[in-house]
Amino acid sequence: MKPARSKTPRKLVVKKGSQTSLKDPVGVYCRVRPLSFLDQECCIEVINSTTVQLHTPEGYRLNRNGDYKETQYSFKQVFGTHTTQKELFDVVANPLVDDLIRGKNGLLFTYGVTGSGKTHTMTGSPGEGGLLPRCLDMIFNSIGSFQAKRYVFKSNDRNSMDIQCEVDALLERQKREAMPNPKTPSGKRQVDPEFADMITVQEFCKAEEVDEDSVYGVFVSYIEIYNNYIYDLLEEVPFDPIKPKWNSCSTPMRNTDFVPPQSKLLREDKNHNMYVAGCTEVEVKSTEEAFEVFWRGQKKRRIANTHLNRESSRSHSVFNIKLVQAPLDADGDNVLQEKEQITISQLSLVDLAGSERTNRTKAEGNRLREAGNINQSLMTLRTCMEVLRENQMYGTNKMVPYRDSKLTHLFKNYFDGEGKVRMIVCVNPKAEDYEESLQVMRFAEMTQEVEVARPVDKAICGLTPGRRYRHHPRAGPVGDELLVTEMVLQSFPPLPSCEILDINDEQTLPRLIEALEKRHQLRQMMTDEFNKQSITFKAMLQEFDNGVLNKENYIQGKLNEKEKVISGQKLEIERLEKKNKTLEYKIEILEKTTTIYEEDKRNLQQELETQNQKLQRQFSDKRRLEARLQGMVTETTMKWEKECERRVAAKQLEMQNKLWVKDEKLKQLKAIVTEPKTEKPERPSRERDREKPPQRTVSPPPVPNVPPLRLRHRRSRSAGDRWVDHKPASHVQTETVMQPHVPHAITVSVANEKALAKCEKYMLTHQELASDGEIETKLIKGDVFKTRGGGQSVQFTEIETLKQESPTGRKRRSSTVAPAQPEGAESEWTDVETRCSVAVEMRAGSQLGPGYQHHAQPKRKKP
Repeated sequence: MKPARSKTPRKLVVKKGSQTSLKDPVGVYCRVRPLSFLDQECCIEVINSTTVQLHTPEGYRLNRNGDYKETQYSFKQVFGTHTTQKELFDVVANPLVDDLIRGKNGLLFTYGVTGSGKTHTMTGSPGEGGLLPRCLDMIFNSIGSFQAKRYVFKSNDRNSMDIQCEVDALLERQKREAMPNPKTPSGKRQVDPEFADMITVQEFCKAEEVDEDSVYGVFVSYIEIYNNYIYDLLEEVPFDPIKPKWNSCSTPMRNTDFVPPQSKLLREDKNHNMYVAGCTEVEVKSTEEAFEVFWRGQKKRRIANTHLNRESSRSHSVFNIKLVQAPLDADGDNVLQEKEQITISQLSLVDLAGSERTNRTKAEGNRLREAGNINQSLMTLRTCMEVLRENQMYGTNKMVPYRDSKLTHLFKNYFDGEGKVRMIVCVNPKAEDYEESLQVMRFAEMTQEVEVARPVDKAICGLTPGRRYRHHPRAGPVGDELLVTEMVLQSFPPLPSCEILDINDEQTLPRLIEALEKRHQLRQMMTDEFNKQSITFKAMLQEFDNGVLNKENYIQGKLNEKEKVISGQKLEIERLEKKNKTLEYKIEILEKTTTIYEEDKRNLQQELETQNQKLQRQFSDKRRLEARLQGMVTETTMKWEKECERRVAAKQLEMQNKLWVKDEKLKQLKAIVTEPKTEKPERPSRERDREKPPQRTVSPPPVPNVPPLRLRHRRSRSAGDRWVDHKPASHVQTETVMQPHVPHAITVSVANEKALAKCEKYMLTHQELASDGEIETKLIKGDVFKTRGGGQSVQFTEIETLKQESPTGRKRRSSTVAPAQPEGAESEWTDVETRCSVAVEMRAGSQLGPGYQHHAQPKRKKP
């Protein structure tokens, strides 16, 4: 069985700068512009060459302690209000131009709020050229005599350069010169007086090390990033795309030749570097020519009049200076026709649009949309810096959001180790820009902690140095050699006269021969002496070289050791600084958290004291209310006890009176019945009476002389909990004195989950007819429990029954059916007495009160 074939691993792309572990932090410099008026309030103060301090202006809110806050920020170097453009250039831009000539990339951008002096720092003003013209001047001063002919280098659309021989370059120059409107500016053209004062630099500046065995070419391009779109400012269009012509009706004129500018796209070349595809690159041969190209694009840049700045930049501008370098061939006469030997380095000068608040600029419409896009791109730049800093400080590997903005996507290679990065923070010290300046300072302080890998040095082509001047010796060394030869000849003895006047002259030639022999001997002696001295000098030189070499090796070893120690110390210092900053940041967060917690603690303590006082007041009120209610209950109890005793005594007296009246009536009736009669009246037979018993009449109820009773409610035994009182819709309300009453109850006709969730007890009222025909009410009670599924269940615990009975349901003796009497007994008297006692209002000793109705047989009338 064949082994499984493994997949070929993907080849890792090694970027430039990843081969070295040395990193440099982003160089951040601060420049403070002077105030526009002397009486303006200032909020920024320069403490020393590396520190500035921000003061809170008058009228701004105070900090938590009630004092005005003062914050200090440190930079690599701070330039005050009296700093000249030359001083700023020497410190910030000069090293970047030096690296550009040595084949390394560089990025320099100005950052700040609107009106802080960014464009002045980058471009300059009449009489004070900015960083851009000074960089161009230093480049052409350094490579002026080593520039290649025009069109020897030719740019393509792949972010690289093609090279052609001088014959092809000459043909292309002739072809371009024959065109009616050449696109490339001519170096013979007179300088535009509009910017002539800007490029006139009094100080001569030149790079220290320039490769004399190479030729150079300079190409410039100029783009702007407007509303997150890239536009080429050097692109040739028939009309101005930003300011089209307008007619008298304030509408744009229709013209078929008008072509709006097309936005450009970002591409990645074979070396994984980002570039603008289709961007115009112009080859220039002088400072004047390069600045003329810049000025032509500057007129197309979008600017607008805002509330804060009369000419506010509405876009980010990027001016790229590309330096192409190719070595000479072995003879030193022509350019080496090998594309692989071409070295391309680039210096990008970026003038960022100012961050601004719309409520201050009074922006509307397009200005408002432009400000939003500007702030969004600057926020993306800040986010990228924060992620880079976090990845480097804490060892994380978060993705840097370069692609969120065209600005950061274009320069992502610089932060990945493709060159040095420098930033100039421009600030305006006036008090109105305090909040914006505070945000700029925080961003600058955070950017300083981002480290960028050092770029790798270019490889040496391997050709012999000094090829350019090999066939063209310089005048200085040749003159010195002739002077030495003349001095040696003067040290020889003079030659005698060589003129022979006579054929027989035999003295002239011998004297000449003798003089020549002396010269030869002297020359031989000088040669021997020179050889001896040269040998001695060579030995001394060899010994000296050996000593120097030993010393160099020793010194080099010591230097290596010192460099290792210094590198270790630097790494330790950097680690400690990072740790210190991290701890300071944590301390600051803890201090803020502590302050918040202390404030919350004070608030909670105050709230607790307030609640305690409220509880004390409520407790006092409750005690007073309890004492008052106790007194009222005692007083009411005593009052009703007395009233009850009075009513009982009155009722007893009344009953005694009624009993006496009844006894008297009975005696009278008994006397009437027992009185002897001579003539017995005819009376109906018993049978006839039994056949048709008389109907009972209802005696009218006597009117009691008592106060009406108040309806009372029967209180449930579990009145402390919350109840669900379930009474069906068919419930009949009874008019009994005792009624069930449950406080804090939710009355429902149909049981539902919402009501059960709010209560702990459940009571169902059920009514049915009893056997005697009366309504019987049952109160079925139970406890409410929560189930595991989130619902409620009821467990029934007890049943209370409420029943009422009518006194008419009491059994009485009927007069129709008489009990059997023994013989000789006086049954008539007993029957009459019994019926009479029932016929009266109430029976003696009965428990019924005077308020009930009674039924009895009617009294017999006398015949």
